[in-house]
Amino acid sequence: MKKKGPIIIGICGGSGSGKTTIVSKIAEIVEGFTVIPQDNYYKSFDKTVDNDHITAVNFDHPDAFDMELLIQHLTQLRAGHPVAMPVYDFVHHRRSEETVAIEPEGIIILEGIMIYSNARLRKLFDLKLYVDTPGDIRFIRRMLRDIEERGRTVNSVVEQYLNVVRPGHDEFIEPMKAYADLIIPEGGHNQRAMDVLSAFMNQTLKEQ
Repeated sequence: MKKKGPIIIGICGGSGSGKTTIVSKIAEIVEGFTVIPQDNYYKSFDKTVDNDHITAVNFDHPDAFDMELLIQHLTQLRAGHPVAMPVYDFVHHRRSEETVAIEPEGIIILEGIMIYSNARLRKLFDLKLYVDTPGDIRFIRRMLRDIEERGRTVNSVVEQYLNVVRPGHDEFIEPMKAYADLIIPEGGHNQRAMDVLSAFMNQTLKEQ
């Protein structure tokens, strides 16, 4: 019997672990999947934080995300209904007025740092992956991204990492390994894992 809604795959891991690289690698081999970044479901904090006082808000805590909206959207997609995914402005720390239409078809990948922190959200996944990458590599990747793409300074990135990112990873993200169906060391650079995941996705799409 054909599944009414899409297959939903979760990709969890610390900031800079390589979740986006996995998606990019898969996109070279697999057609017919959609990506939902959990980052798009951050709450708006433009009235309480700016790039010079970035630690005024802990973005590495489950409460920083609009989990209710994310659960609602995944539930609607699994039921075969389209949703309007929000878009987040990371320079100004607020949700944009823009949205992106997500159709309930094929395979949907939800990737993010806190996607397994909510029991109701975990139940919506058909497959849960965890990307396991050493902390020094994650920090370097995060620093480069935040400086180049989000208008941050080196000092603000370091301060945020030491005060909230590393503690948040140890408290909330690292324990999420326990919920994963598959742990992928080194993310998208693990070619064997990419081959297995791509084969699974292609086979799943053929059977839909």
